Amino acid sequence: MRHYSAPVDGSIPAAKQKYIPTTGTYPKGFLVSGTHVGVKASNTRFPDLALLTSERPASAAAVFTQNIFQAAPVTISRNILKKRSGEGIRSVIINSGCANAVTGKGGLEDATSMAASLDGLLPDSSTPDSTLVMSTGVIGQRLPIKKILQAVPKAVSNLENSHESWLTTARSICTTDTFPKLLSMTFTLPSSPSITYSIAGMTKGAGMIHPNMATLLGILCTDAPIPASTLQPLLTHAVERSFNAISIDGSTSTNDTLAVLANGAAGGQPITSPTSEDGIAMQRVLTEFTQQLSQLVVRDGEGATKFVRVKVINSPSFPDTKLIASSIARDPLVKTALYGKDANWGRILCAIGYTQGLSSSQTVIPARTSVSFVPSDGSEPLKLVINGEPEAVDEKRAAQILAEEDLEILVNLGGGGDGSGKEEANYWFCDFSHEYVTINADYRT
Repeated sequence: MRHYSAPVDGSIPAAKQKYIPTTGTYPKGFLVSGTHVGVKASNTRFPDLALLTSERPASAAAVFTQNIFQAAPVTISRNILKKRSGEGIRSVIINSGCANAVTGKGGLEDATSMAASLDGLLPDSSTPDSTLVMSTGVIGQRLPIKKILQAVPKAVSNLENSHESWLTTARSICTTDTFPKLLSMTFTLPSSPSITYSIAGMTKGAGMIHPNMATLLGILCTDAPIPASTLQPLLTHAVERSFNAISIDGSTSTNDTLAVLANGAAGGQPITSPTSEDGIAMQRVLTEFTQQLSQLVVRDGEGATKFVRVKVINSPSFPDTKLIASSIARDPLVKTALYGKDANWGRILCAIGYTQGLSSSQTVIPARTSVSFVPSDGSEPLKLVINGEPEAVDEKRAAQILAEEDLEILVNLGGGGDGSGKEEANYWFCDFSHEYVTINADYRT
């Protein structure tokens, strides 16, 4: 019996209910909808076509998968953003149930048709190529494009800005997810302290997660005034510390896309530079927001029983620090030990030691390296290795710490070769369970 996969009746597991927002503060001038199409023949009632649109032209930025086999919607959306220099984007259309990846010329035509169908139906929409397109699901199958195009008018008629609509839209992009991933928050900027801005975002993903770009699929929007030339570096910086710092299974999807739209509907001064006072403030907001949203993906990892943060500190360089954290997060022996509640710290050291691509042999000095488990209840960390020397581990306490859902692994590199390194990086990941194998063995059936 499956304990962690999505129930076939679409209900949300009791343990995941706490991650579903009951209210939201959504950006001005954005409308959303989730509509049932039946992209996957077995889906007879759940929404699987999502629309997000701005009532006024918006600036946009995106990051895409680095997988060589890039899906058709990735190619089409990238081309649209390049053609329009990120300006004048009105909407995003997303289907779940079929990835439209490795589908040749026909797949490109289908993705183009999806975007064009929404362009032609939006109020005051006289400009083509203003819609981005995303798809998620099984690779290598063509979309039932006629069914999708026939459903677009209904999806447009369903557009709203209510919390229920946002939640339905978030649910419509899910595949093996056990719950819809939706967040919203408000913020202010130094130049306009009297204006309350909003940012909202939704994402999907539970497997094939080790992004090297952005995320699985995700869409963010804000009513702050941010031109594309500023929005892109803000997003890139935030993603490097959020969606590019999560892992479930070490697999980078063909469809990974994260886009952000900013329509300026709340007013105020445009953020013309990421290094301005407003730009720095917006960077903090966007990074914090994307970290919170991306962590929901890890919490919904296929078959996952643990939510783990690995924090690497006192390193000579940020890129090296992140590489080490990533090596630990994607190591299958680390992940299976955590599932088995086994404090096998040797696997953590092994993952540190084989990290590839480090800029210097002085980044990791065994005699300076320490590893601890940090309990989620705030109690004293359990020291496993101090300056390369093993500690006498209290196995009973280790078992108690590993019995909890949340855990932090703290790796202190002691400053590297000269002891002066102060960089740190975080990575969030989950364990590997029997359930993960079951879900993915049955994925197409």
